[in-house]
Amino acid sequence: MTPDKLYEILNKYAISKGLELNKDTNFVFELINGLLKNEQRYGYRSCPCRLASGNKEKDLDIICPCIYSLDDIKEYGRCYCGLYVSKEYNEGKIPEKVIPERRKK
Repeated sequence: MTPDKLYEILNKYAISKGLELNKDTNFVFELINGLLKNEQRYGYRSCPCRLASGNKEKDLDIICPCIYSLDDIKEYGRCYCGLYVSKEYNEGKIPEKVIPERRKK
């Protein structure tokens, strides 16, 4: 899969959830390249901002979009890695804050 094709897929997902992709497209493509690299390594698109184990069952919670993303977006305006964001975040209405890691593994 190409980065452009994955961008289209992720953008459609974001829209379906009432979200947006981060307006910084260079940053988004860095994340997309990380997702694609993890897919080559492990066979699944684990979050490029977290350390995957290589065991899909153990990593189900961090396969993008991770299970923490909606809570992070609700509380901070963006997911942990910043790929998915709220409209308000993209508009600069939500201040940038460090998101604490919710994953306990």
